[in-house]
Parts: sequence; C-alpha cells; structure tokens
Amino acid sequence: MLSNERFVCLGWNNRQRHYPNFGASLQILKVEIGGDTQSTDGTEASHMHYKGDENYKRGYEWWLMQEAKKRNPDIKLSCLPWGFPSWIGEGTQNPYINPQQTADYVVSWIREAKKVYNLTMDYVGIWNERPYDINYIKILRKTLDEQGCSNTLIIAADIKWEIAGDVLKDQNLASVVHAIGCHYPGTTSTSEAKMTKKSLWSSEDYSTYNDEVGGGCWARILSQNYVNGLMTSTISWNLIASYYKYLPFYRDGLMTAVEPWSGNYNVSTPIWMTAHTTQFVNIGWRYLSHDAGVGKLPDGGSYVSLTDAASDELTIIIETMSHDHSKCIRPELPPYKVSPQTITIWLKGSFADVKTLNVWYSKLVFDNPEHILFQKKEPLTFTDGKAQLSLGVDEIYTLSTIKTGNKGAHPNPPQSSPFPQVVSDMFEEYPENSEPNYLAPQIGSLEVRNVNGKRVARQTVLQRPVYWCDAETAEKTISVIGDFEWSEMRFTVWFAIPANNGTSGVFVAVRVDRGGCQVQNAQGIFFFVFPSTRKFIVSNDIARKYVLKEGWLPSATYREHVISLEIHKGVAIGKFDSRQAFNISAPETPKNGFAAVGTDNYGYIDLHQYLLQGPQTL
Repeated sequence: MLSNERFVCLGWNNRQRHYPNFGASLQILKVEIGGDTQSTDGTEASHMHYKGDENYKRGYEWWLMQEAKKRNPDIKLSCLPWGFPSWIGEGTQNPYINPQQTADYVVSWIREAKKVYNLTMDYVGIWNERPYDINYIKILRKTLDEQGCSNTLIIAADIKWEIAGDVLKDQNLASVVHAIGCHYPGTTSTSEAKMTKKSLWSSEDYSTYNDEVGGGCWARILSQNYVNGLMTSTISWNLIASYYKYLPFYRDGLMTAVEPWSGNYNVSTPIWMTAHTTQFVNIGWRYLSHDAGVGKLPDGGSYVSLTDAASDELTIIIETMSHDHSKCIRPELPPYKVSPQTITIWLKGSFADVKTLNVWYSKLVFDNPEHILFQKKEPLTFTDGKAQLSLGVDEIYTLSTIKTGNKGAHPNPPQSSPFPQVVSDMFEEYPENSEPNYLAPQIGSLEVRNVNGKRVARQTVLQRPVYWCDAETAEKTISVIGDFEWSEMRFTVWFAIPANNGTSGVFVAVRVDRGGCQVQNAQGIFFFVFPSTRKFIVSNDIARKYVLKEGWLPSATYREHVISLEIHKGVAIGKFDSRQAFNISAPETPKNGFAAVGTDNYGYIDLHQYLLQGPQTL
C-alpha cells in the first residue's frame, strides 16, 4: 500500500493497532521520499533541504514503516521520490542534470533508513509519473551497490509501460531493473512488457472513494491485474485517507481516519477485500497457470489460485464484481456483464487428495447497508476432487487450506465530531524536526525547530523545488487548517522573520477554497504583510491578481509580530501587532473554506503560536 503525503497532519495522531490475520494484513508498504514538494494533498519534507543538510528525523514515514514492521516483520518496503529539493536540479526542473548527485541523494535516504531505524528498503523507484532517464537508472544501481544497498531492487518507471521497450533494447538496463511498474493499468499490460520476462507490477492503483463501489473496484483489480495483465503486485494509492475533507481525492484510501480531535475512524470495505487475498497468501507464493487455476468465469468474474513453494498449501480467490459496482476512478472500465452462476472446482495433481477448503465470503450490497464482509462459512467439501459453488453477483470467495483467517475487531471508534471551534498551538511539546499537527503544508515545509531556547514551526524551503505538479509555480508557501465549511472565523498567528534567509512577506487567509496541485490558483481572503516596508495587501486570491485593499501597516519596531484576520457578518478585519490595518466588506466568493498561513516567497518564517477560532466563538 502506498503512503505519501496522504497522512498530512491528521493520520499521525490516529494511532490504531492492527496485526497479521487481523485485518488487511498488508504485504508491501510504499512510501514517499519527501522532496519538499506538493504531491497531491500536501508536501513532505526532504531529508536534505540543501546540499549537506542531512536529517533523518523529518516526517512521519520512518514512524509508519517501523509500525508496519512491528505488525508484520515480513512486510516489504518500497520508496519513491515525487519531487526533489531545488539543489538537485541545479537551477532547472531536471533531476537528472547531475545523475550521480541525484543517486547519492536517494541512496542516502535508503542507507540511513537502515542505519538509523534498522529498516531495509526492498525496492526503490525513479520519479513518480514523470520522465525516467536510462543513464540515471544505471547509476542508481551502481550507487546502491557501492553504498551497501545491493539488496534494494529497482522498480521502473512508475508511469505506464513505456520503459519495457527500452528494457528489450538495452541489456544493461534490463540487468538493473527488477520489475516494471505501471500506474493505473486497467488490469492489462502490453505485449512488450510481457516479453521482458520481468516481474510486472501495478505499482500504483485504486485511488477510488472507499465506499461499496471502491471496495468492488479493489476486489476486482486485485485478482484481474494478474488474470489479464500478469501483474504480481498491486499497490493501493493510498494507504489511509487522513487528510482534510475538500482536499483532492477525499476518502480515496483503504480506510479513513480524518478526525484526530475525536479519534473517529472508518474501516471501509477495501480493508476486507484485501484480507480475502493477503490473509491466505504469503509473500513468495506463486500463481497457478491460466486455465489451470487462473482465468475468467463463464458468466462474468474471475478466479486466481496460488500455492506455496512446496505446493503444500492452496488458496483460490473468486470474485464476481459487476461493472457499475466496481468502477475505479481510472481508467474507464469497458462494459461487461455478470450473472449468477454455479461453478465446479476440480482439484488435481498435488491437491487431488484435499477433502475440504476453508471458506471466507463477502457480498457487497448497494441498495441497503447490509453488507456481508469477510464472513467465515462452513468448509467446502470435495468428493473425488470436485465441489460445486453457487455464485451471486458482487461476491468474493476465498477457498483455502490456510486455517488462520480471522476478522479482527476493535470496540466501536469514538463518535465523529466537527473540527474544534478553538485550536491553538505553541509547538512546545513536539520533538525537534517533527511536523506540527493540523497545519497541512500545500507549498513549502513546516518543521519544529529550537530557536533561542524556544520551539517554533519554521518554514524551511528556500527555493522552488524540482516539483511534481504546478502548485510550486505560485512562488509562495501555504499551509491550510480548519473546517472547510466554515464561512466565519478568526485566525491569529504570532511569528518572527529570521534575519538570514527570511521571507519578504507573510500572510494569513480565510475562506481558502482549495489545496493540492491547484493551490496556486486558490481564492479566499488573503492578508499579506511586509514588515520591512510596512506595507500590506488584501487580495481575493493567493496570486494577488484581485487586490481588495492595500495600505500601510501601523508602525512596528518589534522583531516578533502578530497578525490576525477575521471574517464575520460579511466584514473582513485585519490586524497587525494588535492594531487594525483594514476593515472591508468581504467579497461574495468564496463563501467558505480553510484558514491558512504562508509566506510571500520561499524563505524562513518562525511561527511561535497560532489560534484558530470558529464561527461559534465570534
């Protein structure tokens, strides 16, 4: 399963325990190598903001991988950059301009994962959904070997199947690529990809709202990625949907945990669709041949069979997901039909003497909430190696010699509750280099630092990174917070601008209407202050194309400042150092949105404290 910035600042505080043969029993965890860049719902900090700046305490991925290993010591770990800090591109947007430098940067992360956390990275990718460079891939392999990471295998290239042609033409490239990874393959692979004889992976897939249709999507592609495309690994984007509602792709995870303030979470249908495979198949098992354990059912649906190395154990997964109830977000699903059917299962060869198989069953129901999820049923009995099974529509069966299947359960989670009406933070309780809660960076990176004996949250990105999407073209930084549905609020931030590499300006905002890869186009009410020139600008957008008010700030002689912006009863009031700077009628749109804090350019700002007050407090 794939974790990049999906955890943002919400999942870090949702710490629930799960174990093998308890729930999803995941077998691979793929994480982002943070690059100070927006990667869909937020940014992740680089371990090296600038050359020579090595720090392996930033971000949550280390913690997440450690927790995954506690629950399943055999879980495989994979890593992949979405973007890179500015110095990697040497003033360009090309991370391959100095391929040895980029390889050293990536391998340092892998090497120190082992040294600092005893985490062995099994796989590494190239650049998420962006161009690959053949020379760089070869240099990466050489650098991994030279720096003691020879067991880390390369997955290329996390786009589509294009690299297969290069692998067929270049034997040296073929020798360093372990598997070809494609994103959202629609369960199919190309003839060239199959000709490489490499392992084929769906190295990012799913990305679908985790309701019943999302569960159907996941059940279908987990099996049909092999039936149709010979893909032996399928990785869900994303692991847990733990980011603010109204950021992109809300609830597109295997489960949802977006309320650290309440502790509420939702174990969604994809968790149990996963368990139908992962609780009964171990890493290293192999698929049986097509038409001898793998194939399509005559009236719709599919089946796969897997066995261990000794051919002692057998697991069969059968799914009958209908078209409209298993659509993934991408690509478009061609029409097909599924009908109720009765099938005959005939065990031969080393399994001819099997008398019973354990049965686990799920049925997704779409006109009422009465699903059957991962239910243990009576074993299926075989006579002379044969048994019949009646299948309905939108069902999944697991038949297995494995007896350890288990549907784990916690007590009901706490009740859901809205975002708190008052949230404040002085950052005093955080370990140094950690990320503050609730503030979700969309451009730039926030990191708790010790400055003059006091904890602050510092924005640490000084130049535009080698970015993955266009958010960074704003040439500003921004972190969002709060309840998107609020139309009235007050946001107050205490801050200081360091003398060296400090930003030229700071803003707070309310009613911010978007984040993610379109945050450079965000609208709202933005209150910019420029303490060195004593100027302020109020705009209806982050780009300041639509200026609402500008003027001069009250005189300030202090190094530390306080800025606040309130929207109440159609009036926006901005204050700087506790003195009013403006009072204007609020624009008609947006009518609601996040609160936010950021900088006018890439540069340091030290946040000493913030206070967010919701509509019920005004």
